[in-house]
Amino acid sequence: MRLFVALDLPWTLRETLAGLCGGLPGADWRAPDTLHLTLRFIGETRPDRADEIDLALQTLRGRRLSLALSGVGLFDERSRPSALWAGIVRNERLDHLQAKIETVLQRAGVPAARRRFQPHVTLARVDGVAEPALAAWVQAHNLLRTEPVPVDSFTLFSSQPGPDQPVHIAEVDYALA
Repeated sequence: MRLFVALDLPWTLRETLAGLCGGLPGADWRAPDTLHLTLRFIGETRPDRADEIDLALQTLRGRRLSLALSGVGLFDERSRPSALWAGIVRNERLDHLQAKIETVLQRAGVPAARRRFQPHVTLARVDGVAEPALAAWVQAHNLLRTEPVPVDSFTLFSSQPGPDQPVHIAEVDYALA
């Protein structure tokens, strides 16, 4: 099974992001119900290891936090735009929770993350979309801003291939105090 730890976005943020998804021919938009903020991608995991990861995450204590959207941008792969994202405003509680999750997972035997944490929500895959169209879309939406919205849990998700997009299944929710 393929696992990741994420914040399941509150519906108000999903609605805002769903309103952005469109107007870019060739983009592979993510469905609003799959939008999330990945705190730690784990990857392919045996079921017995998944149980160990769950037990490790159960030991974590974190505080409730708030999320706000801020701007949009592009990730590149091999010097070509590959993904369109919406930014999440960094805050101390978010960074602290992500660091605690990283520590707990490493103690449980999960290799260290290969990438530095950059809080964002992937909106679409954009492989092959014309770069002038991407630049125009980003420019039209780069002033995205929302008020902070409370979040009171994080989730261990599994991801399975679907006919059009991966299917994300919330395996376990962990409350934030």
